Amino acid sequence: MQKKILLLGSGELGRELSISLQRLGQYVIAVDSYAGAPAMQVSQAFEVINMLDGAALDQVVAKHKPDLIVPEIEAIRTERFYEYEKQGITVVPSAKAANYTMNRKEIRNLAAEALKLRTAKYQYAKTAAEFSEAVEKIGIPCVVKPLMSSSGKGQSIVKTKADIEKAWKYAMEGSRGDYAEVIVEGFIKFNAEITLLTVTQKNGNTLFCPPIGHRQERGDYRESWQPFAISPSDLREAEMMAQKVTQALTGAGIWGVEFFLTDEGVYFSELSPRPHDTGMVTLAGTQNLNEFELHARAILGLPIPEIVLERVGVSAVVLAEENGKNPLYSGLEDVLKEPQTDVRIFNKPTTRPYRRMAVVLTYDKIGTDINKVKEKAISLSKRLSVKPGEPI
Repeated sequence: MQKKILLLGSGELGRELSISLQRLGQYVIAVDSYAGAPAMQVSQAFEVINMLDGAALDQVVAKHKPDLIVPEIEAIRTERFYEYEKQGITVVPSAKAANYTMNRKEIRNLAAEALKLRTAKYQYAKTAAEFSEAVEKIGIPCVVKPLMSSSGKGQSIVKTKADIEKAWKYAMEGSRGDYAEVIVEGFIKFNAEITLLTVTQKNGNTLFCPPIGHRQERGDYRESWQPFAISPSDLREAEMMAQKVTQALTGAGIWGVEFFLTDEGVYFSELSPRPHDTGMVTLAGTQNLNEFELHARAILGLPIPEIVLERVGVSAVVLAEENGKNPLYSGLEDVLKEPQTDVRIFNKPTTRPYRRMAVVLTYDKIGTDINKVKEKAISLSKRLSVKPGEPI
C-alpha cells in the first residue's frame, strides 16, 4: 500500500510526520511558502507556493493528483478543500474539520452553541469600535485572539483600559491573510492547561493519549510534559468533550484538544486537527507510539491496538533571538552528555526572534517526579544556543 500524500506545511511537525509516513512506505510531497523547509529536506518531492493563493494550491493538487491532502499549518486557503473532496481526494481529517478549526469563530460556535461544551465567555469584533464594546461586555482582564492566526501570533491579554488600542493593533498584525476579526474571551482563572491528544480512526474506537501539561509564553508553548496529573473526573469530562467535538468535525487522525482545568471543572479551549506542538514530548518515548506515528497510522487506516504510557518525559523549546540565516548551534555535546536526554534540531534555514528552532527532550521511568525531569529539560535547553551564521 502506497499513497501519494500532499503535506501542506513543512515545519518541524510536518518533518516528523513525513518521516513517520515514509517509514510506512508512503510517498510525500512537502509544500510550504519557502524553500528548504524542514519537511522538504526529508520528503520525496516538494513545492514552494503561497498556500493562501487558491489558484496556486489548485495547480499543485492538479499536478500531483494526491490520494491524501494533509494540512499541517493554518495559513491555507482551506475552503478549496471541499472541492478536492468532491474530486475524490481525502482531506485529513476532513474538509469540514480543516475549515472549522482554522477559524476560531467556527470552532467556538460549534463547541459552545451546538455541542454545549463549557467555554469561556466570548464576543467577536471586526472593527476597533466593536472591539472596545466587546471588551466592555466581557470585562477586564480578557484575552484577545485573531480568529485566524497561528503559534500565538496576535494574542494578548487586556489588563487595563490602556491596553485596548494596543491589543487591537497587535491582533490585526497577527491575523492570517485578509481575515480581520478577533475573539475576546473572558479570563478564566485556571489551575493548569492541558492537551489531550485524541485519535479518531477509520475502523476503530477513539483513543486518548495520557494528558500533556504545558506552559505558554507569548501565546506559544515553552515546555510540555507527559503525563499530567489530573483527577479521574476531570479526565472523563475532557475525554467526553474531545470525543464530541472530533465526532462532529468528522475524519480520522490525531487531534490536539486543549483544555483549561479550573475549580469549577474542565473548560474547552481550542483544538488542532493534526499533531500538536506540545505533543513533541512524545518524541521522548513517553508512549509506545509518538503522536506522528499515531497520525500516520490513523490517516492511512492502519490499526492502532493501544496507546500505552511507557515513561515520563518533558520537552523544552530552544528559541532564536535574532534575524539571520544558516543557523549555527552550540552546546549540543554538553547537553547530550546528560543521560536520558535527546535533542531534535529542526534545520530551519533562517532565524528570527522567538522562532522555535529545536527542542530538548528529557525522560525517566514511570513514577519519577515530573518536576525534576522538567527542571532538567529547562536547564539543558538554556545550554543549547542558536546563532545565525550570516545576517539577512
